[in-house]
Amino acid sequence: MHSGSCHCGAVHIEIPFAPDHLTNCNCSICWRYGALWAYFVSSSVRIQCDKAAVEDYSWGIKGLRFFRCKTCGVVTHWEKSQPTEGSLMGINMRNFDLSALAHARVLAVNGRASGENHFES
Repeated sequence: MHSGSCHCGAVHIEIPFAPDHLTNCNCSICWRYGALWAYFVSSSVRIQCDKAAVEDYSWGIKGLRFFRCKTCGVVTHWEKSQPTEGSLMGINMRNFDLSALAHARVLAVNGRASGENHFES
């Protein structure tokens, strides 16, 4: 189990294992967030925070909800707007200690080329 949090600590995240790869996407939203995404089955991730501590953002076809801490503004994760059993979610690994990233390979994804959010497909 690995633990991370937003900058102020209001949002705490636990993931079941260190990822073997991360996605560095250049789509319009990921580029602005500067996130390194790892993907986990939603049921395997534990997010602890007061419901009032986070807010979400969606755009376009609104297939994803990106979450950020209301206090420090750090983007923590995304989930599908209509998750199903076994749905994946994205965790911003920049909120974790470097030891959780030590062996992960970073994959560049050209999300900008399609003009759409590639995670919504």
